[in-house]
Amino acid sequence: MTTGSRPGRLYGVGLGPGDPELITRKAARVIKDADVIAYHAGVNKRSYARGIAADLIADGVTEEELRYPVTTGGTDHPGGYSRALADFYEESAARLASHLDAGRTVALLAEGDPLFYGSYMYMHDRLGERYLTEVIPGVPAFAAATATITSPLVRQTDILTVLPGTLPEAELARRLADTDGAVIMKLGRTFPAVRRALAAAGRLAHAMYVERAGHPQARWMPVAEVDESSVPYLSLIVVNGDSLNGRRTRSHAAPADKPAVSPVKPEELAVVGLGPGPDRWLTPEVSAILAEVDHVVGYAPYIARVPQREGLRRHATGNTVEIDRARFALDLARRGERVAVVSGGDAGVFGMAAAVFEAADDPAYNAVRITVHPGVSAVQAVAAAAGAPIGADFAVISLSDRLKPWSVIDTRLRAVAEADLVLALYNPASRSRPDQIADARKVLLEHRSPDTVVVVGRDVGRAEQSVTVTSLAELDTDSIDMKCLVIVGASGTRTTTSGQVWSPRWVR
Repeated sequence: MTTGSRPGRLYGVGLGPGDPELITRKAARVIKDADVIAYHAGVNKRSYARGIAADLIADGVTEEELRYPVTTGGTDHPGGYSRALADFYEESAARLASHLDAGRTVALLAEGDPLFYGSYMYMHDRLGERYLTEVIPGVPAFAAATATITSPLVRQTDILTVLPGTLPEAELARRLADTDGAVIMKLGRTFPAVRRALAAAGRLAHAMYVERAGHPQARWMPVAEVDESSVPYLSLIVVNGDSLNGRRTRSHAAPADKPAVSPVKPEELAVVGLGPGPDRWLTPEVSAILAEVDHVVGYAPYIARVPQREGLRRHATGNTVEIDRARFALDLARRGERVAVVSGGDAGVFGMAAAVFEAADDPAYNAVRITVHPGVSAVQAVAAAAGAPIGADFAVISLSDRLKPWSVIDTRLRAVAEADLVLALYNPASRSRPDQIADARKVLLEHRSPDTVVVVGRDVGRAEQSVTVTSLAELDTDSIDMKCLVIVGASGTRTTTSGQVWSPRWVR
């Protein structure tokens, strides 16, 4: 409950999924005692929320119908769909505020739970800081759906993911593959794409469609049998954790016994580079491998970039367990599974390739053939975005001291600086080591001119890309983190009049 400086009280009343008998006793009391009953209604539709609570609404009570001006279709509003909805919410909040200012209690009805994909939250955003408010929880639709089909949703340590069907199809498939139990809401016109995503994730056979859960007209059936032209908005899909039959798509799942037929041969492990981020930078060779293997193994953010498809199993791990990850992949390959280890950028540049070879030094993996497939490296991407700063001799150093002491890094920085090489710095700073880029800058300034050109690339290739050209003296080390790659020029590196950076191929 929040408190404000004005009279009146706003209730967000959860009504449950549709069965009036699932309304809580507290919700029923608030509805009966409220001065004003408010509810949302769709375009040209009766309010579903009011229908659920109809028997509890007193005769003669003031009612406020908040009717949406648009659906998901087009609108003549000059600001478009988003602006039309924003104006509607502002107008609705003003209508409710007039009652609250007069000291009246307002019960705003919400299907399911008010704060779970509910319309109430938009009123709470606008009124919650100004008036006394109280939210009365309701039974969410997915709880009624699992009760309807009498199917356990998750057990013990299973992970449950609730997903809107409006997610992009590829993203939906990836998340379905990476969870145990799942609930997919917001269907309607999204249903065809949702069904394709379930198939791509290998979950379609165990997905149940539930329509109007908790309502006398409820119906349910396997998703594969649903007529996609007849799916209403008030429907959802349940995928229970038991559908995996003990299979885990997360890290260190038990390898499955199945024959392999693929360009990735039996007892062969492919190590692939995904590039810095954009799909357009993924090589055709790597794309073909990812389209044919049965397992992908890697750091979770890189695994997330691999499109999900039917039959693909994903094994995601944290960022500091490279050798364990490599051994797991090698074990899969040794059993005849088709496996790819994924790495950001180029797998051979501070990536998983070296870790795989390190793990494979164990004689137990002598029969496993390792193949490495290149990707665009971060240094190439940043250099191209800046111009041609690595057009001549250059060196690459990681500032991370997780696998080597800082004294070694310091020695190498000094050697590169004295050799007058262009220098690319990977892993320049992190939350646990924020000062190392500043320390590196001090070392370089002992050997390089303060005017030395420096390029800082952040999130290169992505929508939030930024490329900053500065000097060694003016480099803002506080602004650099793990999303950055820094290129420090040599004495001959120069900038064009348009601000691009290049290094001459010759040295005089």
